[in-house]
Amino acid sequence: MQGGWRGAGLAAGSGLLMAFGQAPVGAWYLAVPGLAALIWLTTNAKTGRAAGWTGLFGAAAYFAASLSWLVEPFLIEIKVYGWMAPFALLGMAFGLALFWALAALVAWRGRQRALWFAVSLAAAELLRGYLFTGFPWASIGHIWIDTPIAQLAAFGGAPGLTLLTTLAAALAVGCRPTAMTAAALLLAGSWGAGLLMLAQPGPAAPGVTLRLIQPNAEQSLKWDAAQADVFFRRQLAYTAVKPAPDLVIWPETALAYSLERDPQLVGIIAAAAGTAAVALGLQRQEAGLYFNSLAVITADGGITARYDKHHLVPFGEYVPFGDLAFRWFGLKAFAAQAGFGYAPGPGPVTLDLGPKLGRVLPLICYEAVFPQDLRGTARADWILQITNDAWFGKLTGPFQHAAQARLRAIEQGLPLVRVANTGVTAVYDGRGRATATLPFGVAAYLDAPLPGALPPTLYARYGDVPVLVLLAGLCVVLLARGKRAAA
Repeated sequence: MQGGWRGAGLAAGSGLLMAFGQAPVGAWYLAVPGLAALIWLTTNAKTGRAAGWTGLFGAAAYFAASLSWLVEPFLIEIKVYGWMAPFALLGMAFGLALFWALAALVAWRGRQRALWFAVSLAAAELLRGYLFTGFPWASIGHIWIDTPIAQLAAFGGAPGLTLLTTLAAALAVGCRPTAMTAAALLLAGSWGAGLLMLAQPGPAAPGVTLRLIQPNAEQSLKWDAAQADVFFRRQLAYTAVKPAPDLVIWPETALAYSLERDPQLVGIIAAAAGTAAVALGLQRQEAGLYFNSLAVITADGGITARYDKHHLVPFGEYVPFGDLAFRWFGLKAFAAQAGFGYAPGPGPVTLDLGPKLGRVLPLICYEAVFPQDLRGTARADWILQITNDAWFGKLTGPFQHAAQARLRAIEQGLPLVRVANTGVTAVYDGRGRATATLPFGVAAYLDAPLPGALPPTLYARYGDVPVLVLLAGLCVVLLARGKRAAA
């Protein structure tokens, strides 16, 4: 690449600056200049090859810093898996960086390179949310989640926020007064529009009280036989506190025991809950397959609803070609404690929990990262995410995960209830505002009212289609302007 290691260092520095925009820092005022610097370095490269290398190193630094929590699962059993941590992080960082490198190559061939990079980068970010099962974590648009600009996700989702960001940064690259003013107006106008949306009156609450239980089960102890009993009894005790709510919620894989082997557990949990229903995460077995599931236990000891996670974490919950991987290398999925990995469920579902609790769209852990996992089913009254973020450490991972869940609430206009093993446990309204939270990393429970639902948003109705149309339109405009300039 142009400039050799010096150029690579400048590109990496720009990427590192961008990473400060991700949760929990949320410094968008550093991320936007960092992106503008990377666009400048890329579009001023002397060759297309140099542009690609610039995009690659800038993106790799950005993803390595943003996804630093990826090393945490390997440290749970550090003697067995610790050596894999740096390879996993760097492999993921450079793998995702290929999307940006491709965008840089495409942009360099255009006449208005900065704007072309803004469009191609936004398209690349959209693509990586779907390709190879998808991984949209640390999307550029996520830098706005703690700001009023996030409200625009109701129209274009995270891809729309990303396109807004790349266009603003590209306009600022040339430092021309007109373009700089346009960039400032774009962001200021978006901020103002978000404030107006936040100022609108909210819907009436349905009068439902939920109890969110955070057992704070340390991952290294979660499956220990003696500690599993401690965590189980802790959750039972929180469940039994009077007065009873309408629904008690335990986090992902909160039940360390198998209902197939210990069916009496359903009655024990129902007795503790009294008049309340209990939604809890568990592992279940059927026809020789194992599932990461959510089940709803009613007051009479029956199981009336169940959901099996369908969007599984590669190498975390299943290993591609798992039988061969175990036979040849002894590899099995980290999170699955039964068998060598989970089987996927049939897909998204809406669970009808009755006239008072209404229809709920369940998400288990990683599924909240994917906006497409909230489509393809009947519209719910609220969203429920259960998760075990103890895998992600205590610094960045759980907070980035929760931030993305908040964005799902804004995109859909639906309240989202998030119950995590160690945190972040919270209730968000349909505009992504936290209405109730538990402190991170403590064992506790929280009784909170369920907020009301907003009308379906544009994004809830059409998904990424409006952004795809906008990207296509921008490409047509840039191509036309390029032809006129060449004439």
